Amino acid sequence: MAAVYSGISFKLKSKTTSWEDKLKLAHFAWISHQCVLPNKEQVLLDWARQSLIAFYKKKLELKEDIVERLWIYIDNILHSKKLQDLLKNGKTINLQISLVKIINERITEFSLSESRRSMCAVLSCCQGILSTPALAVIYTARQELIVALLSQLCWLACRQPEGAVVAQLFEVIHLALGHYLLIQQQQVNPRRAFGEVTGHLLQPCLVLRHLLSGGTWTQTGQGQLRQALSRDVRSQIEAMLRGGAFQPELLSSYKEELLDQQQGDTKIGAMKNLLAPLDTVITRLVDAGYCEPSLHAAVIANSVALLYKLFFDSYFKEGNQLLCFQVLPRLFGCLRISRLQEEQLKGLAASDWTTELLVLEQLLSSVANNNIYNIAADRIRHGEAQFHFYRRVAELLINHSQASVPAWFRCLKALMSLNHLILEPDLDDLLASAWIDAEVTDFRTKKAQEALLHTVFQTYVKLRQVPRLFEEILGVICRPAAEALRQPVLTSGPSRVLCECLLDLPPNQILDTWSLMLEKFQSSVLPYLRGDADMALKSLSLSSLLHCVMFNMRSLDSSTPLPVIRRMQCTMERMLRELVRPLLDLLLDPQGPELELWLQKLSDSALLLSYTWAQVDAMLSINCSQYHSVSGALTDVAVEISHLPLLLPGVETCHWKKIEKFTAQFDSLGRYCLAQLYLQKMKRTLMQTSFQSEEALRSLKCDAAYILGSGRESLNRGTTASWDGQVGTVSALTYPVAHWHLVVSNLTILMSYLSPDDVRSLASVLLRTLPVSKAQEGSAEEEPSLTLEKISSAVLHSPLFPEMQSVHSAFLMYLTEGCTSVLCSGAQSDPSLLSEQLPWLFEKDHLVVALWENKFAKVGPEGVEPKGEIAQNLLSLVKSDFPIQLEGEQLESILGLLEVISTLQLDSLLTPYHVRYFLLLLSLAITKLGSSCSSSVTLKFLTTCYRLLGYLQRGKSARSVLKIMYVSDIFEITLTSLFKASGRFLVNVDDPSWLEFLQVVGAFLEQLMQMLTQTKLSLVLNFRKIVGFLRELCTEAIAGKWVKNQNPWGQHLLLVSLTKLCQVLGPFVRERKQQREAPEALCELLQKAILHTGAMLQQCWAQGAQGQCLPPVFIASVSTLLEADVGQHSRHRTEISTMTDEVPLSLTAFYQSVYSQLLSELPALAGDRQCFQAALRFLTLFFLAPELHPKKDSVFTSMFHSVRKVLADPAVPVEVIQDIEPDLGALLTQMLEAGTTEDFRMMMRCILQGLDISNMWKANLQLLNREACQEQPVPLAVVGPILDVLAALLRQGEETIRNPHHVSLAFSILLTVPLDHLKPSEYGSIFLRVHNVLFSILQCHPKVMLKAIPSFLNCFNRLVYSVMHEGRQKDKGSTDDLSVVLECARLVERMYSHIAARAEEFTVFSPFMVAHYVTEVQKVTLYPAVKGLLQEGIYLILDLCIEPDVQFLRVSLQPGVRDIFKELHNDYVKYHKAKHEGERRYMA
Repeated sequence: MAAVYSGISFKLKSKTTSWEDKLKLAHFAWISHQCVLPNKEQVLLDWARQSLIAFYKKKLELKEDIVERLWIYIDNILHSKKLQDLLKNGKTINLQISLVKIINERITEFSLSESRRSMCAVLSCCQGILSTPALAVIYTARQELIVALLSQLCWLACRQPEGAVVAQLFEVIHLALGHYLLIQQQQVNPRRAFGEVTGHLLQPCLVLRHLLSGGTWTQTGQGQLRQALSRDVRSQIEAMLRGGAFQPELLSSYKEELLDQQQGDTKIGAMKNLLAPLDTVITRLVDAGYCEPSLHAAVIANSVALLYKLFFDSYFKEGNQLLCFQVLPRLFGCLRISRLQEEQLKGLAASDWTTELLVLEQLLSSVANNNIYNIAADRIRHGEAQFHFYRRVAELLINHSQASVPAWFRCLKALMSLNHLILEPDLDDLLASAWIDAEVTDFRTKKAQEALLHTVFQTYVKLRQVPRLFEEILGVICRPAAEALRQPVLTSGPSRVLCECLLDLPPNQILDTWSLMLEKFQSSVLPYLRGDADMALKSLSLSSLLHCVMFNMRSLDSSTPLPVIRRMQCTMERMLRELVRPLLDLLLDPQGPELELWLQKLSDSALLLSYTWAQVDAMLSINCSQYHSVSGALTDVAVEISHLPLLLPGVETCHWKKIEKFTAQFDSLGRYCLAQLYLQKMKRTLMQTSFQSEEALRSLKCDAAYILGSGRESLNRGTTASWDGQVGTVSALTYPVAHWHLVVSNLTILMSYLSPDDVRSLASVLLRTLPVSKAQEGSAEEEPSLTLEKISSAVLHSPLFPEMQSVHSAFLMYLTEGCTSVLCSGAQSDPSLLSEQLPWLFEKDHLVVALWENKFAKVGPEGVEPKGEIAQNLLSLVKSDFPIQLEGEQLESILGLLEVISTLQLDSLLTPYHVRYFLLLLSLAITKLGSSCSSSVTLKFLTTCYRLLGYLQRGKSARSVLKIMYVSDIFEITLTSLFKASGRFLVNVDDPSWLEFLQVVGAFLEQLMQMLTQTKLSLVLNFRKIVGFLRELCTEAIAGKWVKNQNPWGQHLLLVSLTKLCQVLGPFVRERKQQREAPEALCELLQKAILHTGAMLQQCWAQGAQGQCLPPVFIASVSTLLEADVGQHSRHRTEISTMTDEVPLSLTAFYQSVYSQLLSELPALAGDRQCFQAALRFLTLFFLAPELHPKKDSVFTSMFHSVRKVLADPAVPVEVIQDIEPDLGALLTQMLEAGTTEDFRMMMRCILQGLDISNMWKANLQLLNREACQEQPVPLAVVGPILDVLAALLRQGEETIRNPHHVSLAFSILLTVPLDHLKPSEYGSIFLRVHNVLFSILQCHPKVMLKAIPSFLNCFNRLVYSVMHEGRQKDKGSTDDLSVVLECARLVERMYSHIAARAEEFTVFSPFMVAHYVTEVQKVTLYPAVKGLLQEGIYLILDLCIEPDVQFLRVSLQPGVRDIFKELHNDYVKYHKAKHEGERRYMA
């Protein structure tokens, strides 16, 4: 056979053999072990290579298909395991340069043409060569080959259509870059590296990096891989550029080029070696031919920032600041914005400006963050070279305003941070383009604008030149401009900045600014104001600015210097006299055609300044006793009520009436300010001693009525607009919000003086403006603002709202009417009949409902039910056909109103409202729902109703309901309606919404019965009716009626009802029995309840619960039944009949069956905390009733093993284990208290077995790599809970655990617990548990400790070593996890203190503890915080050491350790011992 196969070489070279056969033979020869050829691998590879060379040199004609298969054949060889094994064994395979050149040529061809034939195969071949070191040497040995390959690969990637590049191409680029970087690092000729990078690699790599940065090739499904690969390639490109263009060896060349540092005698030599690296890089960068014109500018912009960063990282150090600056203008000159003509700049799109401004921002930030610009050095040494450059940039930015681009603001901010003089010559234009005239709407742009203004204002605050800044601001505002197009001057951002600035200013600067504004107003605006709408708008802008200054300045007080107070008083008088009154006079006497816009803006300005003046005047009068308000001096003005305050001094009431007529025409700022003036007047009136006089009360009511009435129409219209809370931005759109905010904010003042109609109107607005559904959380990129919905919602959730009784009552009434109107819209009968059947729905006053209490208050003799009228009425409606049916839309409306009700504090309602709302909610809950209501919405509706009923019945007026209805009647009405509706609950019985509904209904029924036991009103009567009603339902259920109707929801409701009855009645009867007060009738009723519950549970068990996963309702019910049964019959079990003709079943057998199934299902139940708790409750009760235990098996053993399965089950998450730990602990405690010694021995044995996992742990460490070791080993989920159980056992003390050997076993357990290779959270958890076990032994087992101290210290020393290991200072990584180690170090310190407290036992061992500590601490460098805690602990042990112990340590310790001990002992004497000796001097 060998002879046959040896002819393959001849056939491959034969011209007669077809290429199909040649490829088959070549493939066979490669894979077959029977084919014997000398140097077969090289022969086959050479054959394929030569075939391809012949084809590409036109010496051989081949079909495209054959060519592609030849490439695939080479690729298969290169990637074969066989070749890798041969190379690994030392065999040499020569690729030949000709093959590599063909690969490079093909990649060049792919990058230049549209043809992609064989591209994947060629790339795969290239990848195979580069990924195999023995083959890649052919590229690395010939540097020009790898450079050419890398260049063409990058061009190929850049010229691919978007989304068409396969990940394979980037893998090859990644490999090629990796190889080139290794070559570059070994390059000894810096010029060659520079030439390769700039000549061949710079352009394609910069284009590729730009495209990668833009996420051009992010692929669906491979996003994470793509991003990682993209990030790696970008990092490699940056490293390649740094290593080629910015080598340390080129620093001198850059200095020669940029700083012109040639010296006279070295000039000729320098010229010979002169290299202009930056000029070379920039020339290649701005070359127009290497990429598409549409991409060229973006590539340059993206690259400029990168090149400056690389230059900066490579060469920046102290002394090189000027060099780093000199690069800046050169690179900035590459950007279009620096070199385009004026007309071309105007043609740039916003996106182009954004791109280039972001780059400029990065450049300026680098300068600012690294102190490249030193103002003094630049001026003295360098002729202000930097300053002139920054001025040129500033002029460019200001002359070409880009207020829609956030980066534009940030660039200006950076320039202002460098030196305010850069922008000061253009300060007026800056303020105009960046603030006064800027149209800024985007949130991010507003934030950038706010940051710039903050920097500007803070700069001038520090310079003490704020008046100078305001002079420029006022000049810009007063410039001729199209005022109607300007935005408000003080929106929220600029206003915040100005407020912060004003708080830092001294009073004199504030007053200078204030005076400046008054002068500007008087000279530039007031004389030209009449009839000029533009001037009226300027007046409003100046008024807003003046308002902000006056409102946010620091208030004067009695400690303010008198000259400042006098100046303030003069300024206030001047403002009132020379500005406010003239504006009001102009408003009162227009003298010409009344232009609407002019009149509106003039009134806005005049009233804003009036309100501002009045508010500041009041504030100064209150805070500063030496300030004398001008209001008090103007008493000669004729007014109707002379002793009450005016809106404004010197302006008569009749004039205000005229102003009111003006402002009533517009929803504007003036109207808002007039309401504020009336509010200010109310506050002044209330501050007078005579505010309770009739005149004052009349005035207060009139003012309150005006404030509320001024915005009533606008509130009725409503608005969806939002308001930023700034006075200057109040407009026709935002006025309703501003007015509503004014009313709500001052409701505590207004409320007492509002008429009933006004109160009802206010409540109506409040209900109408509440959000329909829960508002979604605002985006992080949204400016906080006020809306009608937000304001109303805040009122509703305010704790003060219930205290505003009149408004609260009116709101409750409107809310009731809203629910009633929806209910009436679904009425199926005549409205008059409905008002007789459900009269409480139609009462307009809550107090009328309260009168029913008197009607039903008289309780008659036993058996007579005077309170049954309402209940019987409702019950008959529920059983027959309820007269109201709600459909889908109506139900949604009701749900919206119920959501509002749920925000009210229902538990604090007064009696009339409580009764009304109880009847309303009960009526809603029993209303019939139409077919258009889905099951999910129906369940949500009923859940909400019964949750609110339960919340209501926990309130202070809960007993008032019992005056009109019996508990048993409410119970029957509720369940009758629910059983009737249960057939429509088409949801799974384990659906969370259904389980929640059952929980809510159960809680409501339980509250009703608890209230009955607390009030003790007709106890037997009510419980007899409840038990009788439930007995009828049980009879129907057991008779199979519900099974035929397939109504498991009804069964669940009945189980919940019976369960709650047993839960309430059982403990009540048991408590009364102990007091010997239990009526026999109640005991009988409890017995019947237990019988019915047992029968119902057995029916459910027989119908399908047996053998299947037990439903949560069943588990809760059977637990409650067992608890009630155990409490009722403590000495014997109850045998009951199932109320059928079948053989009677025993409850004992039933309990045992449930017990067996619960044990098997316990791990599956662990995920549901509530269900798991019920199961554990049943198991605990079952364990405490020995007569129920099966005779064959040990209940203790079975339960313990079941709990162990839960803890060991890998399907149960650690979080769930942590949640259920308290419940498991309670069960185990009960088991241990009642268990035998044999039970305890068995438990300890199992615990020891569970903790003996050291072999498994070691195996994990041997098998898994470092990363895998960080994953949580499976046994760790078991270790924590078992250690908790062990600690709990040990805390029982020597009375429970009498055998010292059992306690000593705990030390062996602790030595096997792993403390290394854990995550921080796991480490802290395990460490704490080990510490708790040791502490339990130390505190609770003193006799054991007498002989077990060495074992104890052995375990404790593991903790000390572990803390030192985890608390050592690491070379890399953050200190985020240090808090966990610090907690562990504190535990070690505490243990040292407990050991020191047992001095008699541990004194002998103290030197050995110290020796262990210093030996371990010498091996690591601890974080100071960890070391401090451990030292505090070891100092306490040194307290136990006597002088011979110290001498012994000094002699016996090793030399290095001895030094550590000497230092420790010196610190101990100096700090710890000296401190305690000082304390002893003052101790008695």
